[in-house]
Amino acid sequence: MTTWDGILLGIVQGITEFLPISSSGHLVLVREFFAISPVDAIAFDAVVHLATAIAVILYFGKDLWGLVQTLLRYMGRMPVDMKNVRLMQGLLLGTIPAGLLGFFLEDIVSTYLQTAILVALLLFASALFFIFGEWRYFKEPRQREFTLRTAFLIGCFQAVALLPGVSRSGMTIVGGMLLGMTRHESARFSFLLAIPITLGAGAKKSIDLLGNTSQVEWGAIIVGGIFAFVVALIVIHYFLEFVRKHTLAPFIWYSVILSGVVGYFYFVS
Repeated sequence: MTTWDGILLGIVQGITEFLPISSSGHLVLVREFFAISPVDAIAFDAVVHLATAIAVILYFGKDLWGLVQTLLRYMGRMPVDMKNVRLMQGLLLGTIPAGLLGFFLEDIVSTYLQTAILVALLLFASALFFIFGEWRYFKEPRQREFTLRTAFLIGCFQAVALLPGVSRSGMTIVGGMLLGMTRHESARFSFLLAIPITLGAGAKKSIDLLGNTSQVEWGAIIVGGIFAFVVALIVIHYFLEFVRKHTLAPFIWYSVILSGVVGYFYFVS
């Protein structure tokens, strides 16, 4: 991996991690299209997952500090805002499905399912799901109370994103919309829910890296992580503003077109 490869992959990761267009799928496509060697893939994935997790933590620092204070007050049997307590419990419950599936199936997915044509098929399938979610939201723009059941079901949607080509943020945002949350509330919960899962993924990759004795191009990887961090911060801010006023239509069309282009080159060439 060269420094330019690291910069390219870092930018791609930073953009796609929090947009509903699948970061894992885009990394597969970019690596295949530019013939980037997968030798440093474990180290790169570990660094960029940690980088994007740090970006979310920094952006939502005030919210997270409020949750920490709520936890301390709750443990000390002091008065607390029960909405914050429910949010903490929801983040814990929502992390369980993806955490369990990721722990047991991540190696299988990374070994056997990292193909461009599968990414294209899953991008198209995800776009259809997003269309259904937006259609339901347009017909019934409900706003229900956030419950632990809602959080757990959103976590189940997140678990599907273990497949390359299925967007974690897209599945959790649309899942939240189907469960009665507003688009913006669902996006905010999606980003908070990303913290434990991306930290966990980065930690697991780091552990896997300990058994890898091959030469790692750390310079290129660290540069890629820096770019992923900076770009992710920008994307989080502007995407949250975007979903306040707009639907996911641009990302739906993007996924459909990209899946068509990949499918065309796969079958024609």
